[in-house]
Amino acid sequence: MSFRIKLAASLIALSFASASFAQAPATKPERIRGDIVSFSDNTLTVHRRSGDTVTITLSDASKVSAVKTIQLSDIKKGSYVGAAAMPGADGKLTATEVLVFPDVARGTGEGHFAYDLGANSSMTNANVDTVVEGTSGRDLKLSYKGGSNVVTVPANAPVVTLAPATRADLVAGKKVFVIAAPAGSAHNAQFVVVEKDGVAPPM
Repeated sequence: MSFRIKLAASLIALSFASASFAQAPATKPERIRGDIVSFSDNTLTVHRRSGDTVTITLSDASKVSAVKTIQLSDIKKGSYVGAAAMPGADGKLTATEVLVFPDVARGTGEGHFAYDLGANSSMTNANVDTVVEGTSGRDLKLSYKGGSNVVTVPANAPVVTLAPATRADLVAGKKVFVIAAPAGSAHNAQFVVVEKDGVAPPM
């Protein structure tokens, strides 16, 4: 696995945890999801799901990655994952997506905290202790420093891992997930996960 992918893995894990840290509003990174309008001269324009359009500047330090689909069966005991989830009617957590991290990112951003994929959504970065076949998918027992929980992963939930990408993949119409720090009327990108080979970032 390339150094770039290893670094991107660590950055993604940290970004998943960023909401749980107390940071000044001016420096707290934002998660930007949407479609690329254009990319030129290191300036990425994204039309967000919320309806507005934002300008994002990529520096030499900004990393670009993609994701590729893997199977639910690829999640094994000992995997380190980031699982976004929503509580079901019974209060149990049901995954909306799972990112399987490479070993180099194990332990990064570890914990369970609120996320921004909807009201009451959460993110758990944790080690998979057990995988149990259930009636509606697979139940993952996830352990992290200070606690554990069980997340049910439905058969139709996206399961992905990181894949290589370059700035040449930042073309109009592609979906992106960007972690960027606000900088006045623009944003400075820390990293970008871009749609590639038909696989859009589900996080």
